Amino acid sequence: MDTLANPLPDTVAMKTLVALTPLAAQQVRALLTEKNLDGYGLRVFVSGGGCSGLQYGLAFENKTEEGDFVFESQGMPVYLDATSALYLDGATVDYVEGPEGAGFKIENPNAPSECSSCASASGGCCGH
Repeated sequence: MDTLANPLPDTVAMKTLVALTPLAAQQVRALLTEKNLDGYGLRVFVSGGGCSGLQYGLAFENKTEEGDFVFESQGMPVYLDATSALYLDGATVDYVEGPEGAGFKIENPNAPSECSSCASASGGCCGH
């Protein structure tokens, strides 16, 4: 079960807004170890553009910004800004491998259903 991290100054900790699958958490840990990034977690965010009006992004993070939501999923710290939280509540980050390669994919139940699937290392364009 996912748990909440202790809140850091100027952050808000609450329920797990974005869940990592076990495989995604394993891959993030491996990348953090490979890059010697002790004490880092995963920032999940949205930005403008893409087929649904939003694009997803992932970044390694060890600092919080004012208003960030900080929680744990699969034992991994996850950082989410307030704007992204509006769009990503209930989303899941997975790691997928297939004929086109491997990468992280964000499954977002809030994305428009007419949006087609887009998996890539950057999280895809629409979250289905």
